[in-house]
Amino acid sequence: MSFKTTIQPSKHSFPIAADETILEAALEHGYVMPYSCRNGACGVCKGKVLEGKVDYGDAQAYTLSEADKAAGLALFCCAKPLSDLVIESHEVSRAQDIPVKMLPCRVEKMHKVADDVMVITLKLPANERLQFLAGQYIEILQKDDKPRAFSLANAPHDDAVLELHIRNIAGGTFTHHVFNTMKERDIMRIKGPLGSFFLREDSDKPIVFVASGTGFAPVKAIIEHAIKIGFKREMHFYWGVRKAADLYMLDKIQGWESEHGIKFTPVISDEQWSGRSGFVHQAVLEDFKDLSKYAVYACGAPVVVEAAHRDFTTQRGLPNEAFYSDAFTFVPKT
Repeated sequence: MSFKTTIQPSKHSFPIAADETILEAALEHGYVMPYSCRNGACGVCKGKVLEGKVDYGDAQAYTLSEADKAAGLALFCCAKPLSDLVIESHEVSRAQDIPVKMLPCRVEKMHKVADDVMVITLKLPANERLQFLAGQYIEILQKDDKPRAFSLANAPHDDAVLELHIRNIAGGTFTHHVFNTMKERDIMRIKGPLGSFFLREDSDKPIVFVASGTGFAPVKAIIEHAIKIGFKREMHFYWGVRKAADLYMLDKIQGWESEHGIKFTPVISDEQWSGRSGFVHQAVLEDFKDLSKYAVYACGAPVVVEAAHRDFTTQRGLPNEAFYSDAFTFVPKT
């Protein structure tokens, strides 16, 4: 059996199955409400049921009292529908809406996808979830050392684990650890979410994504989120790497292109091949003579991001406010 849930004051609505929680169904359809633990313990997702009836589920008594229930409140991470619903809840659309947390996590899996790129997934404690916007990053905290920042490569609806793409940087102490001594089940601490690099869903501009190296990670998160919420906008993805072997997860990218019409242009800088060569932002300049009606999301090496910003705004008419970026830097050995 399926019901309809409507969020006030936004008037967004979505279908919900009888065995789904309100939060699960909202996230599934791209509507992000405040949450944290997702198991009824923290109360962050508490909101009001304006119309309809719910099964309160496994809500903890200290988080949702009988007085709360009498006042029409429910924990949306636990509550399931017994009828069509109208609920009252804030919807998260800005980074400032999400609290930054410090959490322990465990290395769940490690998978080397290129000569110098490791994909690792991190598992949070059973009673914790990290709420974030697609494209944001976390910091890995280390004893007596500076934090290391890495973009989240998974979309918010797929938050059972956190996915990071880590490149082995010459002189990088942490990345050396990842490639040489880190092992599955290692414990670390993280802080996040951080950053303002995320999809602006309220804009109707077509999008050009520009990534270099592991700048692919947040672009992947944003594209997967856009697909999940049924984002119907023209999208082009340019990915610059040094050699063809650095292009990983190609099956996934080709699926975006064939199933969702997201045009993909790989650009190789340091070797000859049959496709586009040179600098990735230069390929965009060659393909677009006017970017005045576009939004650009650029991520990766600072030199790439800076060149893209300079040339797109001065040569192609891109409005400065339509350029969103995240420049990767690294902490060298001292």
